[in-house]
Amino acid sequence: MRTGEMKINWVSRYMPLLNEISREYSKEKPLSGLTVGMSIHLEAKTAYLAITLSKLGAKVVVTGSNPLSTQDDVAEALAEKGIIVYAKRTHDENVYRANLVKVLDEKPDFIIDDGGDLTVISHLERTDVLENLKGVSEETTTGVKRLRALEKSGKLRVPIIAVNDSKMKFLFDNRYGTGQSTWDSIMRNTNLLVAGKRVVVAGYGWCGRGIALRASGLGAKVIVTEVDPVRAVEAIMDGFEVMPMREAVKNADFVITATGNTDVLNEEDILSLRDGVILANAGHFNVEIPVKVLEKIAVEKFEARPNVTGYVLKNGKTVFLLAEGRLVNLAAGDGHPVEIMDLSFALQIMAVLYLLKNHEKLEPKVYTLPPEIDEKVAKMKLAAMKVEIDKLTEHQRRYLESWQ
Repeated sequence: MRTGEMKINWVSRYMPLLNEISREYSKEKPLSGLTVGMSIHLEAKTAYLAITLSKLGAKVVVTGSNPLSTQDDVAEALAEKGIIVYAKRTHDENVYRANLVKVLDEKPDFIIDDGGDLTVISHLERTDVLENLKGVSEETTTGVKRLRALEKSGKLRVPIIAVNDSKMKFLFDNRYGTGQSTWDSIMRNTNLLVAGKRVVVAGYGWCGRGIALRASGLGAKVIVTEVDPVRAVEAIMDGFEVMPMREAVKNADFVITATGNTDVLNEEDILSLRDGVILANAGHFNVEIPVKVLEKIAVEKFEARPNVTGYVLKNGKTVFLLAEGRLVNLAAGDGHPVEIMDLSFALQIMAVLYLLKNHEKLEPKVYTLPPEIDEKVAKMKLAAMKVEIDKLTEHQRRYLESWQ
């Protein structure tokens, strides 16, 4: 058995929610005759999502959502299972973009997106696709932000489900998934100790919370940088130091960005970094750490280890950048833990089924999944873990609903 198939088989053991969805809907096949286009980081868990959608009757067309996050062995194994795959790990942005367009050429009825690239191209460049497109389910914070901007501009033409805004997504995927997978990638690629080190986490959204929490659990001293005063107060109350980036970076051993914004560090910040610092990005796009600035001010560039680039700066100090500044947990790792993505991908399928039933009456806006779907997925997860919880009695329910 080849490695790609082995990886898919492995994750299938630990994705009980997708397996339950397959059992529940495989006979009915609600997606028969429909095409689902996917642009999500193409690794084993995503492959299993595509296979599950296929079991529900869909024609599934898959590409990646980041040039370096596709695992070629998994893509090959998925294609052998009858899924249409247009994806390749590449440094060439043009190749990545061409594969996105190939998915749109299949005229999908629904899109499952991660970062919004597929949806934005369909609205701004390939508007012919909109004749068939019924709706989009978006996976991540950055994608939701982009699609809300598309809605605000008046250019949005189909309903969007912001899966990222579901509690069963951001409370677990963004926090625990990003926290574990970011540090898994950093540690396996550097082989360095975290305990006792100074870690700067830029951004204290749900992803930043998870990264800071895991760094603290590994024994690091954590400093948070923020632009949101409420989140800054929260970080302080959670036990972390908060200070401006220009102060935080001076003694940092690790700097990890998770803001969803651009140019989180500037040239002055980079020159202030201590010798040997590790830079990593956990945001969706490779814009948070200004790689072009690094390239400009470096007098030497070298490969220190696989996925680790060293830059000798003009002041003599060397800084190390992981995964070329791309999403470190996927460009240089396997992404979130399997059980976490089982939750997120269950929500993605529920979102597609919701759009299937409701797209004709939904306006072209960004929506959150109804809370009862969140609750259904939570109940499925508890059942998979063999955990029971209490239920309100009718007396208790009446009390909570009463104004007296």
